[in-house]
Amino acid sequence: MDNKNTKTCWVITEGIAGTENQCIGVAEAMGISPTIKRVKLNTPWKQLTPYLRIFNGLAISKDGDEITAPWPDIAICSGRKSIPAALHIKKASKGKTCVVQIQDPRCNPKLFDLVFIPIHDPTRGENVHLITGGLNRITRDKLKNESKKFAPFFKDDKKQKIAVLIGGKSKAHDFTDASIKKLCEQLKNLSQNYYLMITASRRTGEKRINYLKTELSNNEAIYFYDGEGENPYFAFMERADYILCTQDSVSMISEALTTAKPTYIIEMEGGGKRIDKFHEHILNEGYAKMFDGTLKAYDAKPLNETKRVAEIIENFIENRQ
Repeated sequence: MDNKNTKTCWVITEGIAGTENQCIGVAEAMGISPTIKRVKLNTPWKQLTPYLRIFNGLAISKDGDEITAPWPDIAICSGRKSIPAALHIKKASKGKTCVVQIQDPRCNPKLFDLVFIPIHDPTRGENVHLITGGLNRITRDKLKNESKKFAPFFKDDKKQKIAVLIGGKSKAHDFTDASIKKLCEQLKNLSQNYYLMITASRRTGEKRINYLKTELSNNEAIYFYDGEGENPYFAFMERADYILCTQDSVSMISEALTTAKPTYIIEMEGGGKRIDKFHEHILNEGYAKMFDGTLKAYDAKPLNETKRVAEIIENFIENRQ
């Protein structure tokens, strides 16, 4: 990629961090430092988007960032509330701005130049590109820099290292007492031969985190990030020989797969049609394996969907000029 890309780019979302970071990651993969636009909508668009698609310029509230000329070369948009802004830019720029929609817009994809949706979502079309999992901002440099930053915290252990990324309750999954107890026993067994680096998320919940800390403390082969200070999440992934990741989070699994490290999925209670389809795809395609308490080295299949999306956008712009 050209690290001196002179094209202008707006990232347009309603400001949700996970959504925004996916868009920023694509811009950065094109060598662009984007302008961040966080939009708010007026009534009735606020309630009816994406179904109400008229007078889109009037939909954009002054309480959010301005969406006015001069128009960017590229607009990377995501989320329901970004749609009026995306359609307004496409019309006002007379089609000169390449308008990209990340995630399923739940409306006709032909309204945009390019649409990128997870493979487990239903929308299809000529300009719709399927992606495996979520996009992210992970790069080799980012992982290496994070690893160096947290170097003093890690024990100089000659054992192979495992990063354990623990999520928690979601719409589809949850940790039961039985499943988290089983996981703790499995991790204790692994600590006999490996060095474990464990981090939990806010969704894990205080009760579960306290249980994990109690069960896994006083073990020299385990480093447990307790939530104090900056999270060494990316440093863990860079230093790991293996990654274990709970199955509740598409974004967390996608970030793990971006590292091209052997990745194992920790089973949780529950499931759902869309996320089950994602799990099925990454397992069938050899990106990851289910965790059964044991680890075995395998040739990890690299996954860098953010770079691929960036290349598709660049090719689209080049070919239409």
